[in-house]
Amino acid sequence: MKKATVYLVTLLASAISAVSAEKNVIFFITDDESPTLGCYGDKIAKTPSIDAVAKDGAVFLNAFATTASCSASRSVVMTGIHNHRNGQYGHQHSYHKFASWHSMVSFSMPRVMENAGYRTGQCGKYHVAPEEVFRFQKYIKSNPRNAVQMAEDCKEFITADDDKPFFLYFATSDPHRGGGKDKNAKSDLKPDLFGNKPDGGAFPGVEEVIYNPDDITEIPHFLPDTQETREELAHYYQSVARIDQGVAKLREILEEAGLWDKTMIVFTADHGMAFAGGKTTVYEGGLRVPFVVRNPYEENRGVRHEALISHIDITPSLLDFAGGLDKEKNRPKNWVDPKKFWAGRENAKDNLGPRGGDQTFHGKSWIPILGKPDAAHWDTVFASHTFHEIQMYYPMRVVRDKEYKLIWNIAHGLPYPFASDLWAASSFQAQFQKSLDAPYGQKTVGEYINRPRFEFYKIDEDPVEAKNLAADPAYAAKLEEYKKKLKDYQKRMQDPWIMKWDYE
Repeated sequence: MKKATVYLVTLLASAISAVSAEKNVIFFITDDESPTLGCYGDKIAKTPSIDAVAKDGAVFLNAFATTASCSASRSVVMTGIHNHRNGQYGHQHSYHKFASWHSMVSFSMPRVMENAGYRTGQCGKYHVAPEEVFRFQKYIKSNPRNAVQMAEDCKEFITADDDKPFFLYFATSDPHRGGGKDKNAKSDLKPDLFGNKPDGGAFPGVEEVIYNPDDITEIPHFLPDTQETREELAHYYQSVARIDQGVAKLREILEEAGLWDKTMIVFTADHGMAFAGGKTTVYEGGLRVPFVVRNPYEENRGVRHEALISHIDITPSLLDFAGGLDKEKNRPKNWVDPKKFWAGRENAKDNLGPRGGDQTFHGKSWIPILGKPDAAHWDTVFASHTFHEIQMYYPMRVVRDKEYKLIWNIAHGLPYPFASDLWAASSFQAQFQKSLDAPYGQKTVGEYINRPRFEFYKIDEDPVEAKNLAADPAYAAKLEEYKKKLKDYQKRMQDPWIMKWDYE
């Protein structure tokens, strides 16, 4: 009897501990996903779970990545520092071998959250370096193509017997391209499977949503309206639907543990969808991302936000929610001096980055405006792309507000380089093999490959970036104004590519 009593007391104590921690965070980031969600008005997407989260939180309608390249973007997400300044110019893995400066240990998302009193865990795609900078306390192994399984594998971490709040970095590989080709497709050029199993197969625990290409009635503005595009979008949307079921499973775990109203959910993507015209570009299709936040401590819910926000804002915002942001200095309260942190480690000494380093986040917290749909955040956002794969040198810089958007194609004399998977995409190859004059979205194939030095769009009137105004005399003064904005920002951010204004 005594043993039973002790067991019950222990069980009760464990249960209380599991639900006692306040202000937990799940940061959910997908791989190559545009705002193709029901809560963004997409009529094809079947995303009831994330739509429900959005209805009980805030949807940011003008959220932007700073670069449409996986590692480079994630380095910004995980530091709040632009990638041209944090050192992660392109892909981290294999022969690409880019990595962030060691000084980023002062800003690294898992480091600052741990220093704010959180236990930190990571599940799924990582894709940044060095690990010592972006170190989590716990790495949870799972299948990043199955968000439902990922959630199940994170359950122990989420419900652990610990009075510290948790921070979970949850990163799917969906809806990234991969998994081979759909050999059953009608077209001669077969579509990518986007991580889906061939022949209509399903992942464990997932009710796969299969799309008929003929039912893809809306084509993103930057893609051609072709059978090949519809076939690829059908697989893309299936992958997106699988992600949504992972959101549902996480919610189920949180609710069962009594943690749903003690956990903030942030849902976004590293950048736009993996189609030419999206990923690796600085067009709207590459930079515009989904961004949904449910803060259970915010009274005003169901907000649809028009404010401009950027990926540079994520780490300072999460830290603000955690109570670890020094709002006056806009940096962690528990500031880590990188020189002291790396003292005595000879292998790190020469990789701290630019002299002087950064002392503040480039971004700022959006926590104060979550429940205020009319509140502003940034007047202007900037983008900074240099590499994707190492052979893809094509630096671009962007300044954008709600009225105009300027793209500076620094390497405009070169043909635009393709990521290997985008070059092979049936949606692109079908048009490329026709001719350079074949239509591709708002451009021809030739216009997509060979770009002018400047692209200037009246983005409030031309959201699909169809008409380049850079050579229009009527906009000459306005173009110079935005060039100056871009130069001034590059100077402020110590962007090495600022020198390209003066030569080449």
